[in-house]
Amino acid sequence: MKQIALLGATGSIGVQTLDVIRLHPDEFSVYALAFGRNIEKALPLIQEFQPKMIVVQDEETKEKLSKQIDHNLILSGRGGLVEASVADPVDVVVNAVMGSIGLPATLKAIEAKKIIAIANKETLVTAGHLVMSEAKKHGVELLPVDSEHSAIYQSLNGEKKSDIHKLIITASGGSFRDKTREELVGVTVKDALNHPNWSMGAKITIDSASMMNKGLEVIEAHWLFDVPYDRIHVILHRESVIHSMVEYVDRSVMAQLGTPDMKVPIQYALTYPDRLDLPMTKQLDLEEIATLHFEKMDMERFPCLRMAYEAGRAGGSMTTVLNAANEEAVQLFLEGKISFLDIERRIEQALENHERIHNPDLSTILSIDEETRNRVRFHLN
Repeated sequence: MKQIALLGATGSIGVQTLDVIRLHPDEFSVYALAFGRNIEKALPLIQEFQPKMIVVQDEETKEKLSKQIDHNLILSGRGGLVEASVADPVDVVVNAVMGSIGLPATLKAIEAKKIIAIANKETLVTAGHLVMSEAKKHGVELLPVDSEHSAIYQSLNGEKKSDIHKLIITASGGSFRDKTREELVGVTVKDALNHPNWSMGAKITIDSASMMNKGLEVIEAHWLFDVPYDRIHVILHRESVIHSMVEYVDRSVMAQLGTPDMKVPIQYALTYPDRLDLPMTKQLDLEEIATLHFEKMDMERFPCLRMAYEAGRAGGSMTTVLNAANEEAVQLFLEGKISFLDIERRIEQALENHERIHNPDLSTILSIDEETRNRVRFHLN
């Protein structure tokens, strides 16, 4: 039985991970369960899965939780995430926390040679050079949970990475795919959260609407699969049936298809290299779908995707700034403090005002991350 450390248990990926674990009680057990401040949502999960370790966001939440349950080991903050990730009984660390807070835990879990199921793309965007260097050093392979990267990973099975010609990442287009730039003026948070295909958390749904999510996935793919940015292509695919593709040097194209359900890549990461039945997921019926559509991505229509490519190619600390600026701007939009189009404006301003550091260490990355957030939140030059 695999012992799981689940970081981000009350988020969309965390909840679906628990669905998979619940389905296979003889295969998986939750050793550590980490969440932010949502005690109300976490309590029934703690009662059901009985984790040996619990991690919360801060000391205040820890104090509140301690008054509601009798548990020997409740930790808090980044240090708590690290302790849960390196605990001896843990076999698999599922990193599904939102944002760069998951970075130190990932690095320490790699050092402890845990299996890493990574759903926290910000870790690779913020510090891909550090993460992949440590993974190579300790012989640890990162198993992607994102549907697009899982599709690429599966399409690479049995193939040589040296034979890759191009990665093709598909994008649904998000909530506003049929709107012009002019029509985006005045769109609401409710409008942005109405994704046509996927059921996801608020932040990632906003990222999908701006296409920053796809930009972050491009950077993540660059690090995971060691493919240059010029050979990572994004294509609009409305149905979200083909989750991504790999084109090889002989022009063969391998694709992974399935219904848009995150439990499929989550379970694959947990069971790799094996597969288990997943009866809760709808089977793909191509006769019912009948037609698949593909369109070229418009970088002028989706400037966040363009900025992600530019930051990725620039490298160094630019992707740290990109990620931090985006996270903070999206949060401001969700709070109703800025408009949807202000998200991209604040990101662009942050990138323009940053002087790139070529090879930042972890301390520098965390410092740049915090500084960028403050600049974006308080609209500083």
